[in-house]
Amino acid sequence: MAGIARAAGVAVQTLYLSFGSKAAVLEAALGAAADDAPIECIEHLGSEPDGRAALLRYAAVTTRAIERQHALDAVLRAAAADPEPAELLDRMRRAALAVHARAVDELAEKPGFTTQISVQRATEIVGALLSPEAYGLLVVTSGWPAADWTEWTSRHIAADLFPGDPA
Repeated sequence: MAGIARAAGVAVQTLYLSFGSKAAVLEAALGAAADDAPIECIEHLGSEPDGRAALLRYAAVTTRAIERQHALDAVLRAAAADPEPAELLDRMRRAALAVHARAVDELAEKPGFTTQISVQRATEIVGALLSPEAYGLLVVTSGWPAADWTEWTSRHIAADLFPGDPA
C-alpha cells in the first residue's frame, strides 16, 4: 500500500479511505486492466468454421488479456493468504472459467469436437492451460515468447478438444 500511495502521490490513509482495503485496491486495479476482448472474441467464434482456427484465435486474444493482468494477478495470488484477497482470487478464477465455458460452448459446435470428454472437462482443460499461472511459469519465469506459449497452449488444447484433426 505504501508503494501504491507513493506512486499515486497520496497518503496511505487516502487509499484506505478511498478503497477500504488492500483487496479493494487490487480489485480496482484488475478492473482497470481488464480486457473484454476474450468475451468479444467468443461472439465471433461462430463465424470461424474450423475448430482449431477458432481455438487459436481465442487463445491469442486470451493471451493478450493475461499479459495485461499478469502482474496484478500475481500480487493477488501472493496476498491470498488473507481471506479478502482469497475471496477475490476465487471470484476472478470463477469469472475466467465462465468465459472459457462460453468459448468451449462455441467450439463444441465445430466439426470434429471431441465426444471423448465432457464439455465441463474441456472447459477445465482450457482454464488450466490458458491461465495466468501457466503463463507465469512459461512466459515470465522460463522466458518463452508469448506467441510460443499461445501456440503451445492451442496445440495442447486442440489435441484434447479436436482429437481427430491433424496436428
